Amino acid sequence: MTQRSQPKQPSAAGGSKSKQIKLVLLGESGVGKSSIALRYVRGEFNENGEATIGAAFLTKTVNVRGQSVKFDIWDTAGQERYHSLAPMYYRGAPAAIIVYDVTSTSSFTRAQAWIKELLQQANSQMVICLAGNKADMASEKRAVSREEGKDHADEHGLLFTETSAKTGLNVEDMFINLAAKIVATTMSSGNDIEENVRLEESGRKSGGCC
Repeated sequence: MTQRSQPKQPSAAGGSKSKQIKLVLLGESGVGKSSIALRYVRGEFNENGEATIGAAFLTKTVNVRGQSVKFDIWDTAGQERYHSLAPMYYRGAPAAIIVYDVTSTSSFTRAQAWIKELLQQANSQMVICLAGNKADMASEKRAVSREEGKDHADEHGLLFTETSAKTGLNVEDMFINLAAKIVATTMSSGNDIEENVRLEESGRKSGGCC
């Protein structure tokens, strides 16, 4: 006698909806923003990468604390002539990585300006990471100490790490830590961080005050 097969029930993991996180990379031209994105998404490094024009877009999905998280990564151009376009990308974004080059004091100064701008103009719940890139060159050419970078991040309540897009040092961990903080914030508040961002942006457009 042939047994009738029972329909498969969807698993809890398979039925869970992926959390979509818009993340923007900011920083001076040449600090390695595109290289960080490429290393994280594709595991690649291009020594002779060209400067980004406008912005580039990449995606990657990871699992954090049992939650599927899809990063929509906007890699913005660092040249000053594109600065006016930046708000179009970071407004409404729940996450940002501000990148500087550990061998360049000017890039660190520019990173501080980005931090100030985001704290003043971006949504109040944005999770920000300050990243000192090119750590593989630190032993010979370091110009910004790790302590200086971390102290500035701590002062403003930011995540901090030093990375190397060339070797992959701390790149994946940086994105995972960002996702984990966003997921934890969402779980502790009982609200969707992106929904809160949309409400905040809507209030600004309508002239609302907080």
